[in-house]
Amino acid sequence: MTQILKDFHDHPESVGETYGEHWCTAMSFALALIRSALACTVHAFVPGLCKSSASSNVSDLYRRMVTHRHRQFGTANQETCDASNASPSEA
Repeated sequence: MTQILKDFHDHPESVGETYGEHWCTAMSFALALIRSALACTVHAFVPGLCKSSASSNVSDLYRRMVTHRHRQFGTANQETCDASNASPSEA
């Protein structure tokens, strides 16, 4: 239980955010992923609709999560950035 409480502070701090800022950011990602899932569902049934909605959302999430954070906070989270940037063959 103490590790969970420690993570409430340590993880947001490791990405340069307070707990509240981290919560808001994570929830905005969750909502974007839900929108993407709905767009994929619509696209599955009607291929002519939502042709690029999900891929656009994923590109935006990548920019916000990895590229922006790496640029803003330098190399503090370099290992995570490197893992996220690896191609599927490198993973």
